[in-house]
Amino acid sequence: MKSCNFRFNTSYTSLPVCFFSMTEPEPVVSPNVVILNEALAASMGLNFSGLTIHEQGALFSGNRLPEGSTPFSQAYAGHQFGHFTLLGDGRAHLWGEHVTPDGQRLDIQYKGSGRTPYSRQGDGKAVLGPMLREYIISEAMHYLGIPTTRSLAVATTGEAVMRQTMLPGAVLTRVARSHIRVGTFEFAATQQNKTVLGALMDYTIERHFPECLDQPNKALALLQAVLETQANLIVHWMRVGFIHGVMNTDNMALSGETIDYGPCAFMDTYDPHTVFSSIDRQGRYAYAHQPRVAQWNLARFAETLLPLIDEDEQRAIALAEETINQFPKLYQDKWLAMMRSKLGLFGKDSDDESLVFDLLDWMHKNQADYTNTFRDLSPLDQPFGTLYEQPQFNDWCRRWHVRLENNNAPLTLSISLMKQSNPVVIPRNHQVEQALEAADTGNLGPLYALLSVLREPYTQTDQTRPYQAPPEPSDRGYQTFCGT
Repeated sequence: MKSCNFRFNTSYTSLPVCFFSMTEPEPVVSPNVVILNEALAASMGLNFSGLTIHEQGALFSGNRLPEGSTPFSQAYAGHQFGHFTLLGDGRAHLWGEHVTPDGQRLDIQYKGSGRTPYSRQGDGKAVLGPMLREYIISEAMHYLGIPTTRSLAVATTGEAVMRQTMLPGAVLTRVARSHIRVGTFEFAATQQNKTVLGALMDYTIERHFPECLDQPNKALALLQAVLETQANLIVHWMRVGFIHGVMNTDNMALSGETIDYGPCAFMDTYDPHTVFSSIDRQGRYAYAHQPRVAQWNLARFAETLLPLIDEDEQRAIALAEETINQFPKLYQDKWLAMMRSKLGLFGKDSDDESLVFDLLDWMHKNQADYTNTFRDLSPLDQPFGTLYEQPQFNDWCRRWHVRLENNNAPLTLSISLMKQSNPVVIPRNHQVEQALEAADTGNLGPLYALLSVLREPYTQTDQTRPYQAPPEPSDRGYQTFCGT
């Protein structure tokens, strides 16, 4: 098979062998590429145009790996809905690490490529709908400006996979800055070996946080750096109404990228208690709870680092707690700055926080659409429509305009800031499902049309208008599912 310009230089397998198993994807019967992300490939310095359709199918199904790849699966642990368990890549195989022409190191990974030593009772397979769903959502997140893993390709396998019914099997090829998770460190802690834990810490710092190398306490510096990246990520999620749905510690990547698009979805009408996951009956991972869960996950990360923070356990705990306790204020400051941007506000005013919360309270009480409300405000005029004629909204709008006048910046800059912060389109759940249902029948037209719009989410055109509409009442009550 032609090289396609792959440049593998895999470093993860230099870690102690407990962190991975050398594995091979399971061959499939009749692979066929459904979608190939040529823009992502080009950004990675890759070119698949020299491959035949059959060769592309073989590559993106796992039937034939490129020269230089060294497939392996990673071991990790995790707190799932608060309960600790040993895990690992139960249906994933990393090809290795590809180094782009500009020097960026990227993991390339199959998802749904068969059983591994970590599969437990799973079949190691994936089905087409959820793999295309991850492709759509991860690409939408990228173009929304949110750090994320990305999808390089989806291929069908020619095999049926049993879930509730028999469904077409598929393999997703995922690209990430790395797959090092909080759960990877939790697994390292179970080894009760400071050398093993230290090797993982040093590797993570060198790969993602080289600025920590010269710090007197590298472990504490790493914790602080991860705290910052996760606060930034959660603020981005809140900005666009994204709900991850399964914020287990094994789904928190230390790189600060969004990872695992299982039961995720985007909020339509504003409700801070919105949950989409069918198994999150207590609302643990609801929209408004995401910052709190992030801090909880970071506390678990801090616990793993205690032996490296200080030899005196009590001093290590005190230093870790001091760092973790910075998160609420760090997050709140970043969140308020983000909300100011959504409202076109420059500088700070003592009334800003109440201005934001009063708008959100009005949106919640009136079941206003989160995305459309902020976009309707972007011209700075009072929006049209019965919803916006209420006295409570009129009072709020007057306060907002007084604040805008105190910006000490031209209103044109406020409009520009709002349009950069508030997307026109998001991957609305009902439209994603319509595209996936069509794809199941072999009709990829709706999928390509949706992806085309999502590539320019901040630009309003005639093509975006159908995708701005919130769901009909019959399409509400949307649920997502894990493990498909």
